[in-house]
Amino acid sequence: MLAIIEKFEKRLEELNNEFMNPAVLAEPSKVKVLNQERRQVEEILRAGRQYKDCLRTINDARDMLDESNDPELVEMAKSELEKSTTKLEALEGELNLLLVPRDTNDAKNAIVEIRAGTGGEEAAIFAANLFRMYIRFAERQGWKVESLASNPTGLGGLKEVIFLIKGDSVYGSMKYESGVHRVQRVPETESSGRIHTSAATVAVLLEAEEVDIKIEERELKVDVYRSSGPGGQSVNTTDSAVRITHIPTGLVVTCQDEKSQLKNKVRAMQVLRARLYDKAIEEQNKGIAQERKAMVSTGDRSAKIRTYNFPQSRVTDHRIGLTLYRLDDILQGEIDELISALKQDDLEKKLKSLGPAKDGG
Repeated sequence: MLAIIEKFEKRLEELNNEFMNPAVLAEPSKVKVLNQERRQVEEILRAGRQYKDCLRTINDARDMLDESNDPELVEMAKSELEKSTTKLEALEGELNLLLVPRDTNDAKNAIVEIRAGTGGEEAAIFAANLFRMYIRFAERQGWKVESLASNPTGLGGLKEVIFLIKGDSVYGSMKYESGVHRVQRVPETESSGRIHTSAATVAVLLEAEEVDIKIEERELKVDVYRSSGPGGQSVNTTDSAVRITHIPTGLVVTCQDEKSQLKNKVRAMQVLRARLYDKAIEEQNKGIAQERKAMVSTGDRSAKIRTYNFPQSRVTDHRIGLTLYRLDDILQGEIDELISALKQDDLEKKLKSLGPAKDGG
């Protein structure tokens, strides 16, 4: 552990030197990244200094036990050794948590895409249920939700909905929602009372800024047309709907929720930028990307991450084996317990991958 603390002391010195470089200060995006790293390093070193002080106290107490014949001093040294050893263990735990690599993207906003999967109209109704669940969860967190695109059905369902969530550390919580969500219930359209199983996919993307992804105008094909509602009927008399095709990748984004063509184009570009950023991240992490793509691409019921069972009022997250019998509360946006458990599981896996820290003393 001492060697690790020393490494971070050197890194803080390097960071401070970088902040004295005019070329670095001229790049706001780089300054932002360096500031984030410096805050993390300083947090580690705060605990590191306490760890070193505690270790010195333990060594002094051991020396006193070895050298002193005074019963009072020996008793005092034993008491100090016991207290400081307990404190050292706590500081080791704190440092191990601080040393877990942090995802710098966790602090960013997120674009969420929900699509109806297997199950027809019932899947679309379930997609609308998930949309409302996330809106209410966002409200509970004090986040702001902005709709980007939607494709409603005649029975109140959603074939697709895309929305932006803005706030503090949105992506750090919402990223665990990516995957196939399965529902088991008697649909409103079912007259025989038979339980159906349907699914919807959720994909959580980082909101990419222009500095993250640069898109050239020549790479875009922009089409405009009249927006349509459920059943295909026209809901606008002007060509306000926008379809943008990114020619190099073939990605297509449509947006028709706004009456203004300009607003629809801006929102479509937000979604396109997020998808391209997600694609770039996936290419950097191909193993993770293939797993994620397979998980959300088809909406197949068997590829589920979570099941919502209405007859038993049960929600089960299959990744961590957690079952809660609070379905109504969860659909009202009370998904904090699920997300906290997923975060804890993720943290434990990262800690395990780090292995035990050795300080040699």
